[in-house]
Amino acid sequence: MLARDDKEHPIPEGLRPRFRELVAALVVGDFQLSTHRLNGVAPIDARLADFIAEQIDAYGAKLAPLSDEVWQRSIYVWDGPNWQFLIDLTTTEESVSDLVLHARLLDDEEGQIEVWSVHVP
Repeated sequence: MLARDDKEHPIPEGLRPRFRELVAALVVGDFQLSTHRLNGVAPIDARLADFIAEQIDAYGAKLAPLSDEVWQRSIYVWDGPNWQFLIDLTTTEESVSDLVLHARLLDDEEGQIEVWSVHVP
């Protein structure tokens, strides 16, 4: 399903619902995914959750559920042992903001998405 080359690729349709669920949890402030147990998404540790909350607060706009437009700019790449994802985020003011969700998917049997950051690149 995912390419193993050095090119940027659009996020596959099959993974988009998982990212939508993940972002929906962030929208309601569940930055550790403690009340949203998402199939195929690893919980987020407290330190990273605090960083994510700080980044969103510093951006100055509230997160909103992902718009359909984000998929036009969001990408993934293969980097050897895993795939890296950059998902543009939606805010209440912008359908595609400068904030991104950076996540990875390990090439292993579990196949869990791990959140690495939310930031402005």
